[in-house]
Amino acid sequence: MKSKALICGTLAAAVAMTTFAGCITDNEKDMKQTVATVNITKSANLDESLKPYAEAIGDDNIIKRELIAAFINTGANYVNSGYSYAETFNLLVDSLVANAVVTQYSILYVLNEKVNSGDITFADYKAKSTETEKLEYLLGGANSDGVRTAKYTLYSSLNALLDSYETQYLTEGDDYTGTDTRTTPGNVDTTKEDYVPLGENGELDYYIYTGYGDYLLENAGEYEPQDGTTKISRRKAYSTFISYLKSNFLLSEEDEDTIDVLSLSYVKDEYVSQLQQSVIEEFNDLYNDNQEKLINTVENGVYTYIKDKYDNANDGLLTEQGNTYNTSSTFETALNNISDTSFVLYAPNTEGDTEYDENTQSDTYGTYGTYGFVYNILLPFSTVQQSRLDAIQSALEGDLITQSKFYQDRNELLRGIVTTDQRSAWFNGTTDYSFDAAETDLSYFDNGNSDRHYLFFENNLTKPDEYETLTNYWGRYTYNGKVTENENGSYSLVPEKLTIDDMLEEFAAYIDFVLGEGSVEYHAGDTINGGTTADDFAAYYNNTKFTNGDDEEEIDYSKLVYATGKINLTQTDKDDMFVEDTDRYKAMAAVNELQFAYTTDTAILSEYLGYSISAYETSYIKEFEYAAQQALRMGVGAFKVCAGDYGWHLIYVVDAFETVGGEVYSPEWTAERIEAEGTFENKFYEWIKDSTLSGEVSAKRSAIIKTFMDGTTVTKYENTYADLLEIEG
Repeated sequence: MKSKALICGTLAAAVAMTTFAGCITDNEKDMKQTVATVNITKSANLDESLKPYAEAIGDDNIIKRELIAAFINTGANYVNSGYSYAETFNLLVDSLVANAVVTQYSILYVLNEKVNSGDITFADYKAKSTETEKLEYLLGGANSDGVRTAKYTLYSSLNALLDSYETQYLTEGDDYTGTDTRTTPGNVDTTKEDYVPLGENGELDYYIYTGYGDYLLENAGEYEPQDGTTKISRRKAYSTFISYLKSNFLLSEEDEDTIDVLSLSYVKDEYVSQLQQSVIEEFNDLYNDNQEKLINTVENGVYTYIKDKYDNANDGLLTEQGNTYNTSSTFETALNNISDTSFVLYAPNTEGDTEYDENTQSDTYGTYGTYGFVYNILLPFSTVQQSRLDAIQSALEGDLITQSKFYQDRNELLRGIVTTDQRSAWFNGTTDYSFDAAETDLSYFDNGNSDRHYLFFENNLTKPDEYETLTNYWGRYTYNGKVTENENGSYSLVPEKLTIDDMLEEFAAYIDFVLGEGSVEYHAGDTINGGTTADDFAAYYNNTKFTNGDDEEEIDYSKLVYATGKINLTQTDKDDMFVEDTDRYKAMAAVNELQFAYTTDTAILSEYLGYSISAYETSYIKEFEYAAQQALRMGVGAFKVCAGDYGWHLIYVVDAFETVGGEVYSPEWTAERIEAEGTFENKFYEWIKDSTLSGEVSAKRSAIIKTFMDGTTVTKYENTYADLLEIEG
């Protein structure tokens, strides 16, 4: 990925701001004044178990420089949202005090736990001479997860900030700034929450790059520089950073050697803050471990707490939904809100005979079908074709015979539709997501065209340990066309033009690439049975009658279905829908990728599982409604191509609910199922755990702050920052 619009880390929030020094006139001595003091060991409410470690906590003096730094990092957002400077600085003081309270409590709690477990000794902790050394020891030493995370967070934030400054000094690289946009899959360039780049010996493999001393690019490990960076451009960026610190009073008199970035008092303070955050996270983990015991209660191999949350007869979610989803409207509302944290466990029965004859696809199944989700790859009319269609439609008189003539004329226009790969914005947009897959070890689909070798989202596809998996996106479908990279960083693209027949062939070939040869079958018309020739597809355009029966009372939408097919899936279990090594998931991810590549119905790219389809009347155009509902009756993996006023719709069934209604899943609440990533049990468990524990941690934090935020433990000195409260916006 080549970013054309830099996204910075936490420290870089200050980049876009004007210099704060213009608002105040303070000196070095003033910056060292204390605005608040915190010491929770003075409180009578301190836990008895923590009192033996009270001498580990002294008075924590929050100085004015920290308040200025907090304003630069986050406070400007308050001002921009309408808060006065006085309100903002008072909020920031309260926030700094609250964080100090939680930090002190966390240190005492972790000390107690680790001393009692024998991991550390209190004597060794007290023997450390600096706060940094104490915190590093408490976290387990230089190679502990907490210390490495603190360093990585600090270093990556500093590099991001320097990147932003360096941009103005780069003389090489892209001078093209794209503006096109197209929705991207979920998790694009999302780093895994716990990722820290490590070397072979477990040490942090990431460092700061300033261009000075040892802070050189060759020593920066996994840090990825901007295109065109040089030692000179980086030094200029670092000089800008130092100037910024000076102008905002974030350097002290002790900062004589400004070349050594890690020796700067501001950076040292930031490192201590990151270590403190790691201690807070460790406290959260230790506290959660105790809370999690209830969640992980197991009896006879079954997670009983989770099972009860699912199907307890009194207040389980399944029971609640069974009582609620008794009408189509309430169920359809639930479908529209489905997500990883909003599950549909119960589906209502639908009216009509539930028997379905796959051979004849006749109406023996009754009036209504089932509910489900579909993808929609829309191949649209061109502007000229759409104008012609509008003219034809405006001449309608409303009777069915005239409508039949309209569909006949529309079919002729459908014959001329050609589509192209819509992902040009992933080349020439604000961010270049493309990469040449031929230069990697990845296998990719080119459909026999050696000019096709550009894929997207290299980080996600080639660095699975560092980046999250793309959401429902397989990622091996190359851009369908010729790509030439220009000197200015833009791309010249010559896309292949596909008819609907070409699209079906491309669709089947890619699914075969993902699942194996012979995974797809499709045929002309509203049935998947019997052989089909090119003449059968050609005959579609010769249809002259679109009404149902001799009396011509209504439109027969089956005559508007161009093709019907099915992906042959060996694994269709709904409980394993998101398990990445199953056929069901692979097919869904591959079709979704084709959707991103071709559909001009961009609204569907933001949907969790595509469009929800009712078993009854929908708000979709009738051709789409008919084809989608028919496909749903065939089950997961089915697809149909139908005509519409917007063009061709290639509709794929992602999920379908049984027409007989009742419980949707068949969960087994065992450790094997709960620990298997992507299973329904795993997703439900993670939701229950996260929602429960996040609530517990939040409640505990609030309780700590409430307990110790009083005159005994906290003293504020408003006179030392009164000048800040008087600033006018």
